[in-house]
Amino acid sequence: MGGLRSLGFDMAGRNDEQLIRDVYIKMYEGMITKDEATLREALDDSFVLVHMTGMRQSREEFINAILNGTLNYYSAEHENMPVEISSDGTAVLTGQSYVAAAVFGGGKSNWRLQQKCSLKKIGGTWKITRSVASTY
Repeated sequence: MGGLRSLGFDMAGRNDEQLIRDVYIKMYEGMITKDEATLREALDDSFVLVHMTGMRQSREEFINAILNGTLNYYSAEHENMPVEISSDGTAVLTGQSYVAAAVFGGGKSNWRLQQKCSLKKIGGTWKITRSVASTY
């Protein structure tokens, strides 16, 4: 199995593209369940979220906003998740998800939320380092 890992597969036989999608889905699971540990697993220490307004949040600010109810996510249906992997151990996933959320004191709404996520492979694990949010 060590040979598979060097080719971009984990011990369960999932390739890097699948592992990257798994991290994106894990991030949403943490957002919906307000699970700090899950968010910390998915997001690198250097993570920055750029909101549609241009506002930037560090990993700590983003996690705190989820935990304190500033950002509330109720569901996400992942519609499209193309992945581009570079030879330098970085990748970009452009996730398009139909999301139910109430953010910054607004009412619950449904959004077609796109997150262009930059990732890097750290110690064999993919982590999201940046996400730029927009609609699609």
